[in-house]
Amino acid sequence: MTLRVLIVDDEPIARRGIARLLRPEADIDVVGECGDGGAAISAISALSPDLVFLDVQMPELDGFAVIQAIGGNRMPAVVFVTAFDQHAVRAFDAQALDYVLKPIDPERLRRALQRARSHLAHPDDGFVHRVAEALKSMDRGELQRYPARLAIRSESRIRLIDIDEVDRIVAAGNYAQIHTGAKQHRLRETMASLESRLDPQRFIRVSRAAIVSIAQIREVQPLFNGDFVVLLKNGAQVNGSRRYRAALDVLLG
Repeated sequence: MTLRVLIVDDEPIARRGIARLLRPEADIDVVGECGDGGAAISAISALSPDLVFLDVQMPELDGFAVIQAIGGNRMPAVVFVTAFDQHAVRAFDAQALDYVLKPIDPERLRRALQRARSHLAHPDDGFVHRVAEALKSMDRGELQRYPARLAIRSESRIRLIDIDEVDRIVAAGNYAQIHTGAKQHRLRETMASLESRLDPQRFIRVSRAAIVSIAQIREVQPLFNGDFVVLLKNGAQVNGSRRYRAALDVLLG
């Protein structure tokens, strides 16, 4: 069986190196290369590869964000490409995930490729879950690059929203409502998950149901019992709860 492979890495040298090492493999057909997470999302949707060599740490959208945007049911098998140290590599191994460490060792890539072949021959529904758990188990301070864009998936397309345009995020049932001025975008993700992915220097949670852009805060008005209202520069009002007031007070000095 021929495996259709997509290579995703923001370093051109790394992409060329992976492609060169895959060239002797008779069952591998490299169907495309991408230099960022946004292009990877589009290519995965358009090309339907069997296997993706996916860089974990990329500008704007990292490897984890790519998986979230595509969704567990649609995500192909993954071999991670990473520059993490041995501690991080052990975290991957503990979850039985595939990876190659930069600079890429040919023998290690062949072993990872064989593991991917085995996975494709015997599909494992828990693969994407283990990917997420492995990334969560790592030291986020070591790998964290906060996304510059959010991927909003609809039935027919994936829209990329610049973080700079987001003024607030409000819970809406099983979705998060992303507000960019007068526009709204629905993202199927929990508030807790979004809070963990957003730069705390740029966004702050003011209630269980709301996260606001710090740069967009114009005024904070106290209410009864420690609750408060956040007024944004565009005129929007966001209710805050006393549970989150202390963090806001520290932020505002």
